[in-house]
Amino acid sequence: MSGCIFCRIASDDKAPGVVYSDDRVVCFNDIDPKAPVHILAVPRKHIEKLEDATDAVLLEALHKAIRHLVKEKGLDKAGYRVIVNSGADGGQAVPHLHFHLLGGRHMNWPPG
Repeated sequence: MSGCIFCRIASDDKAPGVVYSDDRVVCFNDIDPKAPVHILAVPRKHIEKLEDATDAVLLEALHKAIRHLVKEKGLDKAGYRVIVNSGADGGQAVPHLHFHLLGGRHMNWPPG
């Protein structure tokens, strides 16, 4: 989708802030971080929201990328949070499926 910022980032492995990429997934640092580690994991394929994600292989690739980053960033020791916002009321600001990986500080509950 040509007007989608995440599609543009996903098509360029050398985009600023990219910390992980494979043939299905790109992960990059959030430009407005809410924690010391705040990484977005997005599929290269444009999928608008979570309920549109029906490809189990793609979802597994996203999970694998997040697991890799959790270990690489040392978040597996103290803990981390993974968030998916879906739709306007869910807080989804960019209409491209993305997972937020947050860590490096204590996460409060309830979140929002």
